[in-house]
Amino acid sequence: MADMFSRAALRPDVRWREVFGWAMYDFANSGYTTVVITAVFAAYFVGGVAGGAPWATLAWTSGLSLSYLIVMLTMPGLGAWADRVAGKRRLLMWVTAGCVLSTAALAWVGPGQVALGLLLLVISNTFFSYGESLTASFLPELAQADAMGRVSGWGWALGYLGGMLTLGLCLAYVLAAQARGETGSQFVPVTMVITALVYGAAACVTFALMREHALPQSDVPVVGVFRSLQGLRRTWRDARTYPDFNRLMACAVAYQAGVAVAISLAAIYAEQVIGFQPQETMVLIFVLNLAAFVGAFAFGYAQDKLGHKLALSLTLLGWILTCVIAALSTTKEVFWWAAAIAGVCMGSSQSAGRAMAGLMVPPTRVGEFFGLWTFAIRLASILGPLSYGLITWLSGGNQRLAIGATSLLFVLGLVLLIPVDVARGRRRALGQD
Repeated sequence: MADMFSRAALRPDVRWREVFGWAMYDFANSGYTTVVITAVFAAYFVGGVAGGAPWATLAWTSGLSLSYLIVMLTMPGLGAWADRVAGKRRLLMWVTAGCVLSTAALAWVGPGQVALGLLLLVISNTFFSYGESLTASFLPELAQADAMGRVSGWGWALGYLGGMLTLGLCLAYVLAAQARGETGSQFVPVTMVITALVYGAAACVTFALMREHALPQSDVPVVGVFRSLQGLRRTWRDARTYPDFNRLMACAVAYQAGVAVAISLAAIYAEQVIGFQPQETMVLIFVLNLAAFVGAFAFGYAQDKLGHKLALSLTLLGWILTCVIAALSTTKEVFWWAAAIAGVCMGSSQSAGRAMAGLMVPPTRVGEFFGLWTFAIRLASILGPLSYGLITWLSGGNQRLAIGATSLLFVLGLVLLIPVDVARGRRRALGQD
């Protein structure tokens, strides 16, 4: 056990309390993804707010895509500003407050209020995505290069515990509300408040324990939010000198597009295609998070032992299998197998990608380059769900065809991963190549 949490995994000036504080942010924000994007509000929006209209799934994926587009265009500039003033922690506090408040505001959304639901979805998911990028940019400052896989896995694993806690609290309330005869329009708003409270409370632990390790860099140009597109172009131009990082980003765009489908549409598919009831869906997502916890924790160590590239390849193969089983499943029992495999792959693939990126970014520009990494991930988050929504709409509601087509994204990710050389990318990031 001592070897699993060896002090040698951390940089010399980093204390364990800081790593715990950093990992607690994954614990804090995972409830948002689990309850709002995956398990509860997504299905409620399609079936309750939009009344199950044929365009409802496309509207949901379009709202998510708009928020990701905003993040794509602005995060590199925000990252460059944070690098210049050593302000990642300060900026993380502001975007956390924005996400917590807008998540609580989702409680106002009732049946028929599609525009309000989409507006608050865009706002909350934008702030969430900012926070996700900023917390990832702390990883190279905390972990040794040869231990980024396991440290990243600690964060993802604790994150899934946070998701399970938030979802468990929401599930307990939903079951009690249903016993009282309440409908979705009555109990779903309360779950939004529960999610916001857990997010805010757990994030306070992060800000109490984690400190800013970076020093101000006066040579980093100031890039305002409204000029972030220019900053993105400059960062992209500079990143061309890091070819393995670029190859990894291309791979991430492909496979993260598929992961985004699983995160944002799992509950919708379970209820609309397989026939799950809301409480059954919440239990399903709870178990999925449990599997993701195991995957993130175990694969964090597997990455460092087997190599990041091989570990990521194995998870992509698992994702392909997941999509095939989901597309062919006709019973809840079979779909449970797909969900279990997806859970293991979800935690491991996202942890592996973050760790590999951390190895290949220049140490003095982590905020800026993780902003570019966020651009790639958010591009994937647009392409995956939006293509799913379009296929569903154009095929007259055939979500089996849409989930089957999603497997091709993971196949493409495997192909694009082949030329990535992690060791070479690390040497280039350190200026040794």
